[in-house]
Amino acid sequence: MGEVSTIGLDIAKSVFQVHGVDVAGAVVIRKRVSRVKVLEYFGELPPCLVGIEACPSAHHWGRELQALGHTVKLIPPSYVKAYLKRSKNDANDAAAICEAVTRPSMRFVPIKTKEQQTALMLHRTRQLLVRQRTMLSNALRGHLAELGIVSAKGRNGTAELFGIIADGADSRVSPAVRSILEVLARQHSAIGTEMASIDKGIMALHRGCEASRRLAEIPGIGPVGATALVAEIGDWKTFSSGRSLAAWIGLVPKQHTTGGKDRLGSITKQGNRYLRWLLVVGAMAVIRYARKHGTEKRPWLGRLMERRPTKVAAVALANKIARMAWAIMVRGERYKEPKLSLVA
Repeated sequence: MGEVSTIGLDIAKSVFQVHGVDVAGAVVIRKRVSRVKVLEYFGELPPCLVGIEACPSAHHWGRELQALGHTVKLIPPSYVKAYLKRSKNDANDAAAICEAVTRPSMRFVPIKTKEQQTALMLHRTRQLLVRQRTMLSNALRGHLAELGIVSAKGRNGTAELFGIIADGADSRVSPAVRSILEVLARQHSAIGTEMASIDKGIMALHRGCEASRRLAEIPGIGPVGATALVAEIGDWKTFSSGRSLAAWIGLVPKQHTTGGKDRLGSITKQGNRYLRWLLVVGAMAVIRYARKHGTEKRPWLGRLMERRPTKVAAVALANKIARMAWAIMVRGERYKEPKLSLVA
């Protein structure tokens, strides 16, 4: 057996499984290594190709092993599953990773930098707070609806409920119920304060990033969406086309082809949920603006809105926004507003 050339590393909380092969494919390493000794162990190995599943802490270990001189590639876990033989355990997982990383057609996940992960932590925390604030709003609506108090949808309706809770003279709410609802109202207010602080951090990132400022010029992409795109994608040239980026986000139809017949369904909903949500919300904002001010500069959008339901049109527009973002970032250009076409 020769020197190790390729390693499949199955990472975990405390114990990592190492599976290594030489250039001929013969197994030369099958070993369990504790977390505290991983860097020491790989520091003694010659530079080799290391495959890791793209799961929590994978980017950290990828950076650490690259610093030791190894070539590290992260693989989506769903792509490793096809190479798993028989029972699922750490040893078999590491062997499957070792085999998958050498496939010429395999797709890999770029290793994120600390700066990218810091930006994503801001976004993930903001997303969590948004969910918690929505939960509190729904709880307040539900409790007051039991008393026959129903408000309008949206923030204005929630503000109306806060006024009712704060009004001690409102006889519809008893003192006992008011004391309970005030707890939820205070939590809602505190979350709003924390979200405002996080939004300031995102705006600071946006202003200091030239790529983010260029992306924000595209209708449907704001500072939140622009910074999220920069942090999630990193190197835009890893995608061969704008459609590849849209497919990675999950904005393309689900395809079922058999016997030469193509059937396109709804969007796949695979890929990056957060970016998909941001782009679809941005597309909805563009559609609302187009309904109010017209679509003279975007006749394609006008025709789409006439033929398709609003949500379907929003997904199609989000796909187009993703393609425009890819073209702008790869070519180093800026967004240009479409010119109004004059028909004689």
